[in-house]
Amino acid sequence: MQKDNQSIGIYIIGDEILSGKRQDAHLSFVIQALKARGLQLAWAHYLGDTPAQITSLLQASMQHGDIVFSFGGIGATPDDYTRQCAADAAGVALTRHPGAVAEIEAQYGEGAYPKRVLMADLPAGAELIPNPVNRVAGFAINQHYFVPGFPQMAHPMVEWVLDTHYAGLFRRNAWCEQSVIVYGAMEATLTPLMEAIEARHAGVKVFSLPSVDHPQHGRHIELGVKGGPDLIPPAYAALLQGLSQLGAKLGPELVRKN
Repeated sequence: MQKDNQSIGIYIIGDEILSGKRQDAHLSFVIQALKARGLQLAWAHYLGDTPAQITSLLQASMQHGDIVFSFGGIGATPDDYTRQCAADAAGVALTRHPGAVAEIEAQYGEGAYPKRVLMADLPAGAELIPNPVNRVAGFAINQHYFVPGFPQMAHPMVEWVLDTHYAGLFRRNAWCEQSVIVYGAMEATLTPLMEAIEARHAGVKVFSLPSVDHPQHGRHIELGVKGGPDLIPPAYAALLQGLSQLGAKLGPELVRKN
């Protein structure tokens, strides 16, 4: 069941990412894909090829009810553990999926055996995610969506999942972010004001982004509030009032919305 308040998270799996042999391309993609649909990423984890860790985190996010995309580790080599970990986390057996077999056979013919067909061994009850590149399907179980580590395959598969299963969530959780550039202030000086704003304005988050070498503003802090569009105007007004009382030197104001 789709819920308005579901968190969306991602796992990016592979020793090659943690060692620097490959650079991650998934985090920035997911952020933009969600933003284009009025959604936000709540969390992200980078994991090595460590089965116990993968299984433990999958169990936790499945129990929490999050919508999760997992990148990598679903191939057929000995260091691809994600299919088995997903089955273990869901408490089901790893079984050969007839639909996944058919896709692999259609793509590779006799070359599907003996190794490629192993990628059709999926958690029992899993649903397929079509792969537009080579027809080796990803899979879904417990609102967790497992796709390859290759961006050219994974990214259209993620968009297919969002557009097919979660269009009802698009733009339901509208948010607004309003901030101002503050010159010459220290974060420690601003902290009490930030805490007061969050205490008095439920549902609003206050953020502080310091910069020491910005090409336009030089040394400064971008201080702002973010949350539902109806919550931001009074919180931002209180922020400006507090900055005025502190005698802060202010620069440009910034507004971002989904």
